[in-house]
Amino acid sequence: MNVTKRALVSVVIPTYNHAHFLGRALQSVLDQTYTNWEAIVIDNHSQDNTDDVVERFADPRISLLKIHNNGVIAASRNRGILAAKGEWVAFLDSDDWWVPCKLLECLKEQNNGVDFFYHDLRIVREKPSIFKASVVKSRQLSKPVLIDLLAGGNVIANSSVVVRKNLLTQIGGLDEDRQMIGCEDYNLWLRVAQKSDAFLYIPKTLGYYLLHGNGVSRKDMSIPMRCATEDFIRLLDYRQTYKHESRISYAKARSLFLAGDYRGVKRALTFCMLNGTWNIKLRACYMLIVVLIGVRKFEANKK
Repeated sequence: MNVTKRALVSVVIPTYNHAHFLGRALQSVLDQTYTNWEAIVIDNHSQDNTDDVVERFADPRISLLKIHNNGVIAASRNRGILAAKGEWVAFLDSDDWWVPCKLLECLKEQNNGVDFFYHDLRIVREKPSIFKASVVKSRQLSKPVLIDLLAGGNVIANSSVVVRKNLLTQIGGLDEDRQMIGCEDYNLWLRVAQKSDAFLYIPKTLGYYLLHGNGVSRKDMSIPMRCATEDFIRLLDYRQTYKHESRISYAKARSLFLAGDYRGVKRALTFCMLNGTWNIKLRACYMLIVVLIGVRKFEANKK
């Protein structure tokens, strides 16, 4: 199917001091076989050569906007959505990138009643590991999508999403609550799902997700997870509620583990193992084993 001249796609790319990554992201958009797109870079007043990187492409389809987002990336994405002229909005983080057929693979289904596309991403690590997943693996969400997302957790990677702009406009874009930082995309998918069940999973790896930085974040992600989902919990039955709570408990356990609170970790993981999905139970069991080994080594060293 030839879709190269159909609906305009607005690619929203927030960035901050990522000039060394941004060029790769923009090149991956430029390389798309679906050519009817615009790329909107929203820069949080970077201190590097971000402006030079954008100007170097000299493509009229690429624009650069400036914003002071005060550490809230949702504000940058909302600025991009507001500026978007396309029928579709595609999200791309400035340190991620796509394969050339990404937009074509998604948009060839645009006339089949789909409102929201997403797919898998291959994980690229600065420090390779043979023991961790190599793909951000997703799945087709069952209907009602809102309930599946709540009970089953967020299985949608931000840089994989292509969504109708009118839906984003209807719900007022992303929530800019600071307490939600880290889960604002999850909250957005939930609010889109309130309006439409037409989510389509493309079972292909159509992009790359870069894992980098100076170590593992110690942020307690249970707090933004609860903030992102608290308005929807009343929709769940008691079994679904326990599944949802087990995911929050697992996030809490991870934070407690990094803080060295092993008693708290055991309590949180016990809840996960009693109430979680099989995926959460397995992950909780693995973490519990790591904790027990660590405690025994610590006690042995004290003697």
